[in-house]
Amino acid sequence: MPDPMHQFEIQRLIRLDIFGLDASFTNSSLFMVIAMALITFLTIGGMRGRALVPTRIQSVAELSYEFVANMVRDNVGSAGQKYFPFIFTLFMFVLFCNMLGMIPYSFTVTSHIAVTFALAAFVFLGVTLIGFIKHGIGFLKFFVPSGVPAVMLPLLVVIEVISYLTRPLSLSVRLFANMMAGHTMLKVFASFVVGLGVLGGWAPLAFMVAFTGLEILVAFLQAYVFAILTCIYLNDALHMHH
Repeated sequence: MPDPMHQFEIQRLIRLDIFGLDASFTNSSLFMVIAMALITFLTIGGMRGRALVPTRIQSVAELSYEFVANMVRDNVGSAGQKYFPFIFTLFMFVLFCNMLGMIPYSFTVTSHIAVTFALAAFVFLGVTLIGFIKHGIGFLKFFVPSGVPAVMLPLLVVIEVISYLTRPLSLSVRLFANMMAGHTMLKVFASFVVGLGVLGGWAPLAFMVAFTGLEILVAFLQAYVFAILTCIYLNDALHMHH
């Protein structure tokens, strides 16, 4: 039976060593570049004509823009509009990486914890920095729940700090685990189809078709969840809602 984990292997395409560090261009790097090229083509190329009656590509670009703009407006308010370009880029990058992974023999960038944790850590550090820039040392009040008896404050502050520090871990693991588990399941059932042949392979094949549709939905939902949680964290930093 084929190894279902083989699809997640990092392969060096161009070997690069910079000051003793391995900075090779890998299959993961390639699909990140492809994702960014497709996003650039959609957003810049699709809107170049700015037709009154939009083309299909322009319609998709406008829908994507409006979808993320509404997400930011609903979850952060007018103060979050200046951060829209970052959240839009984040959403589109995760979405395209997820969707590219659905193409047979491609590589799923977001199935690696190194990638998802780097994104989540950047969001976490950025949001924390915004909180301190806007509120100064007063941002620490975010970890002190209001209306709590003084005797319970030490315990609750520790819980709040731990909860805050685990944000990048939960944000990254959610995306990585969903993408890795889904693709592993698809590969396992694909091996069943091949192994059982024409007579017995129809059942796992039917399951694969249905599960592929579900996995495409999950790919979109995970990009949406990643972006909306970023909006919620940004809202906490700007308005200190708790």
